[in-house]
Amino acid sequence: MNSQYLWGIAACVLAYLMGSISFAVVVSHFMKLPDPHTYGSGNPGATNVLRTGNKKAAILTLLGDALKGFLAVYLAKLYFDGQDSSEWILALVAAFVFIGHLFPVFHGFKGGKGVATACGVLLGINIFLGLATLLTWLIMAIFFRYSSLSALISAIFAPMYCFFLFGTQWMCLTVLAIGILLIWRHQKNIQNLFSGKEAKIGQKK
Repeated sequence: MNSQYLWGIAACVLAYLMGSISFAVVVSHFMKLPDPHTYGSGNPGATNVLRTGNKKAAILTLLGDALKGFLAVYLAKLYFDGQDSSEWILALVAAFVFIGHLFPVFHGFKGGKGVATACGVLLGINIFLGLATLLTWLIMAIFFRYSSLSALISAIFAPMYCFFLFGTQWMCLTVLAIGILLIWRHQKNIQNLFSGKEAKIGQKK
């Protein structure tokens, strides 16, 4: 097997392991907060950690989850950029770090919904792609105060932004797949939005 393929497989495994680090769990442990699986939505993410009232913990969770997505893609770009098959390797690395967050091997495969990690991945792929998607999230969050709704709209727009930036490439398929997975992980939130039961940002459940 070509050595590049072996390095590509190794990069995907490393990306998955990076994604498997749940900063909601890690930060909560060190700051002596309850396990995020045990309260609110049960989701190990920044929005749920914020429900403890500890803004510092929520910010650290958000930054940590975003940073791991960014680093996985950015480091892969540094190593593989310009090599043969680098496009699909980078696309797979982006997918695997996101999957690691959704199904973390270190936390019983009970992961978050992937919003912050997806943002980090998009920023790693292309700064303009990440910023456009982040701006979409912020606008929706400011006007409607629903983190889930903001994430859903951003998940729809991100593949469109990617297409306009890159055209039809492997990376755009990965961004589309991430968007679909993110929407799938928000099924309960979608039901709550329609029934009027969805908690707003900062609101305790």
